[in-house]
Amino acid sequence: MKFRFIDAAKESFPVTRLCQVLEVSPSGYFAWRSRPASPRQREDLVLLAHICSALHPLQ
Repeated sequence: MKFRFIDAAKESFPVTRLCQVLEVSPSGYFAWRSRPASPRQREDLVLLAHICSALHPLQ
């Protein structure tokens, strides 16, 4: 959760400062960013695509 917050706030604040305030290492944040999506995350994205297509069918 902390890494997601850093990712969202990095446009407004330096990553190193965000990591310092949240007590995580910058290397941990950058490792998190480079990891591939987990199987669960991929399943969630597929499900989200199905939900979106059901809510907004093509005209």
